[in-house]
Amino acid sequence: KIMATKRVFIAFAKEDEVTKNLFCGQAKNDTVPYEFTDMSVKEPYSEQWKTKCRTRIKGCDGMIALVSKNTKNADGELWEIKCGKEEGVKLMGIYIDGATSANKPKELEDVLCKEWTWDNVKKFIESL
Repeated sequence: KIMATKRVFIAFAKEDEVTKNLFCGQAKNDTVPYEFTDMSVKEPYSEQWKTKCRTRIKGCDGMIALVSKNTKNADGELWEIKCGKEEGVKLMGIYIDGATSANKPKELEDVLCKEWTWDNVKKFIESL
C-alpha cells in the first residue's frame, strides 16, 4: 500500500545546520514517503517569521526536534517546539552529536527523545 507523503517539520539549532542537512539528506537516499521542511532563517525573532513558521508547522504531520548541546540556547528552535505543541503537532526529539537527556531543554521534558537511528525516525513518521 502506498503511504501518503508525510510532512515533517525539523526544528534545530542554527549551530547544528550541518547535522540537520545530513539528517534530511538521509531521507533522500531511500525512497521514503515523506518530506522534511524547515524554516532556517536569519532572523528568528521577526513577527513575520513567526507567522510564516507557525503556518508551516500547522501544515505538517509531525515535528522532529534535533537535540544537541546547543538546543537549550537555541531560541528559534525552542520557539518552534513550543509552537508545535500549541498547534498539537506530534513531536519527537532525536539526540544528535553525542547529546543525551542532560541536553534536553525543559520545552521537551514531556516529549519522547530517542537516539538517531533510521529505525527510530521511520517508526515515528509511520505513527503520524
